[in-house]
Amino acid sequence: MNSTPRRLLLAVAVSSVIWKWNQRIPAASLNNKLKNEEVLLNQLEELAEKLGILVRDENINIEETSSTGGLCRLEGKDVLILNSQVTVKEKNQVMIKALQQFDLSEIYIKPVIRELLEGHEGNS
Repeated sequence: MNSTPRRLLLAVAVSSVIWKWNQRIPAASLNNKLKNEEVLLNQLEELAEKLGILVRDENINIEETSSTGGLCRLEGKDVLILNSQVTVKEKNQVMIKALQQFDLSEIYIKPVIRELLEGHEGNS
């Protein structure tokens, strides 16, 4: 499977979780939706921290490259680099894809976050 369908599936998954979140907030406005995406990003960053992953928000500005970021190992440590120039939704997608690579069975994760991470394993 090439990366375009994977990104589309991940985008749909993130949108689904955010939609579920918005259903809990009566008459959610556009500002609330953005705030919910930011809350999701914060919770994913907290989970990464529990796993010992360093999350860095960097300006990735390389000619002819449009990277949203990704996971790498640097000096034996897991580092997740997020492109500071992309949307919060895109950052969430990068975080989810990276976190799905780790064993999350022994860590408490809020149910809606766990559903997002486990419900779409193998689709990223």
